[in-house]
Amino acid sequence: MKHYSQLTPEQRYIIYSMLKIGLTQSMIAKVIGVDKSTVSRELKRNSGKRGYRPKQADAFAKDRQQGKSKDRIDNRTCGFIKLLIENDWSPEQIQGWMKEHLSYSVSHEWIYQYILKDKQAGGSLYLHLRCKKKRKKRYGSNDRRGNLKNRVSIDERPDVVEERNRIGDWEADTIIGKAHKQAIVSLTERKSGLALIYKVDRRTKENTEDAIKRLLSSISGQVHTITSDNGKEFANHEKIAKRFKCDFYFAHPYSS
Repeated sequence: MKHYSQLTPEQRYIIYSMLKIGLTQSMIAKVIGVDKSTVSRELKRNSGKRGYRPKQADAFAKDRQQGKSKDRIDNRTCGFIKLLIENDWSPEQIQGWMKEHLSYSVSHEWIYQYILKDKQAGGSLYLHLRCKKKRKKRYGSNDRRGNLKNRVSIDERPDVVEERNRIGDWEADTIIGKAHKQAIVSLTERKSGLALIYKVDRRTKENTEDAIKRLLSSISGQVHTITSDNGKEFANHEKIAKRFKCDFYFAHPYSS
């Protein structure tokens, strides 16, 4: 019987990046140091409707480790929700994303209760909440979590970016490493599929800015736009846009 390695989030992100640039499963396996069968099994078991995506693949794998249960929320869904909380997603973001991309969803209030039970059991999920004070219901105020200064919505992005008929439109993303130590900053060019990655010690706005500058400096003439999610690590978007003389856009809230 063959032995299959348990892949790390970092390895899954490398698989995603290498698939983008057209490398074979054998080449990917050699780079991440596993058997080809491990990569093949990973792609078969952990790909979703939109193909292979590292965060979703990691969630699927952890979900499977929880085992099957008649209670979908307690077992099938908890591993996925736990992963998103550990990546600093708010309960509202999780609810919105699941409702849009999956065939089921849970309320954000249920997720808050899940975090509370974890805390009472000695867990640390509550430390990932963006506001750790006692929650109070607010009336007539906007949700201020994750707001970015001078943020430009993807709605204002020119149509030519969506058409993918030119080189120079990039999508930025980050993934946190094990135990929140280190992270990977990635850039994917929309037309060619070229993926660039850079490892940083912490997922801060300064480190993310530096990583993007390092990745794109040698091809600065091929940078028209950059689009990212609403993570606070992209708070220095104006500096990045100024450096490359490009436009920086943000996806809709609750969308990756």
